[in-house]
Amino acid sequence: MYQKILRAVKGIFMILLISLAFYGCNDTDKVEEEIAKIQVELDVDRFDRAFAQAKPLDIPLLKKAYPYLFPAQYNDSIWVAKLQDTLQVELLNEVNDEFKDFENERDELENFFRHVKYYFPQFNVPKVVTLTSDVQYENRIIMTDSLLLIGLDNYLGKDHNFYRDIQNYIKTGLSKEYLVSDVASAFAKQVVPKPSDRTFLARIVYYGKELYLKDMLIPKSEDYERIGYSKEKMTWANANEESIWRNFIENEYLYSTDNKLSRRFLDPAPFSKFGLELDNESPGRIGRYIGWQIVRSFMNNNSVSLQQMLSLPADEIFKKSNYKPAK
Repeated sequence: MYQKILRAVKGIFMILLISLAFYGCNDTDKVEEEIAKIQVELDVDRFDRAFAQAKPLDIPLLKKAYPYLFPAQYNDSIWVAKLQDTLQVELLNEVNDEFKDFENERDELENFFRHVKYYFPQFNVPKVVTLTSDVQYENRIIMTDSLLLIGLDNYLGKDHNFYRDIQNYIKTGLSKEYLVSDVASAFAKQVVPKPSDRTFLARIVYYGKELYLKDMLIPKSEDYERIGYSKEKMTWANANEESIWRNFIENEYLYSTDNKLSRRFLDPAPFSKFGLELDNESPGRIGRYIGWQIVRSFMNNNSVSLQQMLSLPADEIFKKSNYKPAK
């Protein structure tokens, strides 16, 4: 009799779990259906192609059409020389080969902006201008109220010859699969409030908010794309989440205001710095990963809107998250 009751209870429990999963998926599907109805017409201007096809006499016309790309302190001879520079010509040709039509990227960007308009209705979709930036990967994406500048020469693939002198952890993100994620990061920086205090917890939750926002805005992307890891580094982070968290707790990092913790666990780097043998195996910015899991746990355990979550202090998010990584 006892075994029958136990099996019955287990059966009911499984039905409840399946029902919750079904309704959760159903709600998500409804949101995506609403988002799909939002009209977004993206204006994409291929300045990189216009410049590649230009002749010296075309420079005044380009300056008039794109004044924000031609600093006033540089005279026309600088741009004429750039048109004729063999390395620049090669760079433009490589970009043209990698991004022949930009249609896949356009579709992904339009879908991204539909999600932005759903969650932030007052947002105005900017004009997209593609260009080359002499592989200035730190400024590969620039977003303003009216413009989205994309340096396509930063997305030629991690093994491209132009990147041979760049460190591997940076090269990982120099591929077109990370392009829309980088745009989402640029947007997130505009809407996620800066931390209100200097604790390590406030800093990791700040980045966790950015990454959770990307969960919502680019739901079809993979986690490794959102955080800018390789697939292997993402697997390592997932497999070692509990150990990372235990290290943070045992060393009492959460409420520390030591700025060195940012350099060790938040800033771009080849690996995170625990001071242990596993360091070289770890990805950099692992504190951002932990902050992401905290925010995800909070949103799974609390009924608040995306905008409400973004404005909440880190300590409240942490305490209400019930975050506890699985062993």
